[in-house]
Amino acid sequence: MFQNINEIMDFIRKGEVRFVDFKMTDLKGRWKHLTIPAERFTPSLLQTGIGFDGSNYGYTNVGHSDMVFIPSFAEAVIDPFVKDKTLTMAGDVMVIGEKENVPFAQYPRNVAKAALAYMQKSGIADEALLGPEYEFHLFNAASRQIQPDRIFSVLRSDESLRQAYQENSLGHHNAPGGGYHADIPDDSCYDLRNAICANLKQFGVRVKYHHHEVGGSGQQEVEVELGDLLKLADDTMAAKYVIRNTAKQHGMTATFMPKPVYEEAGNGMHVHILLRKDGRPVFYDENGYAGLSETALYFIGGLLKHVKALCAFTNPSTNSYKRLVPGFEAPVTIGYALANRSSVIRIPGYARQPETKRFELRSPDGTCNPYYAFAAILMAGIDGVINRISPSEHNWGPFDGSLYDLPEEQLATLEHLPFSLRQACQELENDHDFLLQGNVFTKELINNWLKALYKDISFVDYVPHPAEFDLYYDL
Repeated sequence: MFQNINEIMDFIRKGEVRFVDFKMTDLKGRWKHLTIPAERFTPSLLQTGIGFDGSNYGYTNVGHSDMVFIPSFAEAVIDPFVKDKTLTMAGDVMVIGEKENVPFAQYPRNVAKAALAYMQKSGIADEALLGPEYEFHLFNAASRQIQPDRIFSVLRSDESLRQAYQENSLGHHNAPGGGYHADIPDDSCYDLRNAICANLKQFGVRVKYHHHEVGGSGQQEVEVELGDLLKLADDTMAAKYVIRNTAKQHGMTATFMPKPVYEEAGNGMHVHILLRKDGRPVFYDENGYAGLSETALYFIGGLLKHVKALCAFTNPSTNSYKRLVPGFEAPVTIGYALANRSSVIRIPGYARQPETKRFELRSPDGTCNPYYAFAAILMAGIDGVINRISPSEHNWGPFDGSLYDLPEEQLATLEHLPFSLRQACQELENDHDFLLQGNVFTKELINNWLKALYKDISFVDYVPHPAEFDLYYDL
């Protein structure tokens, strides 16, 4: 949007912008923010930055926590959710060096930049294009409580068939699993999704399409156009912000939890991947399987080799593994195939042209930190290309039939995704050297990440589960 500092200063002055807001990303992938009066936004701020305490972001200890945020004004936008006219922007984080500030190696945007630089240095490609699909739920109400004598969660979706008993029901409801492409009036969130897309456009996020998803209790999907890995990571942060705040404006609440509704489809965040070099597609070969090049198959091989460890970044919540179960359209078997939604990697059958030839990693979900997740995906694929990892030589496919329908004895011969966050963490502990190449990820970051995930695991492990009362109360 802005080419130089003069443009943004003129925009602030002429547009009567009152505040400038800075978005910083914490370890887990939540936006934090800090706001200054517009008159304090000066060219010197882009050099000196704004100091903050990194220990409150989960990155480091209090003894070494002074960090500097440097705004990236190029993609600054007016925030539609703030009463006073406010310009908001993301940026990068530096640490204080002896002579000058240096990029903080653990900061998510810096990791994504490092992964792109490593790819370019490898000579494999100079562009990595990604296209995430955002699945989420919209609820009319969501309440919860965890107390010593009270543990519950209650979700309400007025369009769900489960709400048909209400006296004020108008009779239009979606059955469980019956929401895919539902039309109005059964699709009660159509206008809300339109508003979401309008707000995403203000943030520079290019929407491909949107629709109601399978889950009858308010499950939605917004898919965006492919774009540069770093921009799509920025866009994913913006999308979460826009979806949640637009829902709130409409008196509803949005969540990207992978499995908020028992016995309904869960929310994934499928990631389409395409590489280019010198403007030409890297993944296309008209004579290859499904039109894929040898490089593409090796990239797939790297993803499948490391996908168990990747889950610690792409599926980093205990709730993630309530989605990754058979029977709800989520992939659980490690493999690849053409137009097969039951495999971890699906090659879209409709993407036949050289410039659109790509594949889709179906395991990730929206609880990931997109910078880490996208960078880790790229690093796994690069490792596959460098080491010429052929997926067919490891019994990873191609699988051209539904993996859900295979007999038990055949399924037992195949590899599967982790069944818990604890197992995913153990896989990352044993398989992370590919992430350390080019100093893209650091050991300190991986250790901090694992420490944060194990803290979540311990918390969930120690809280009694309501289902345990059904199982054990009368024993």
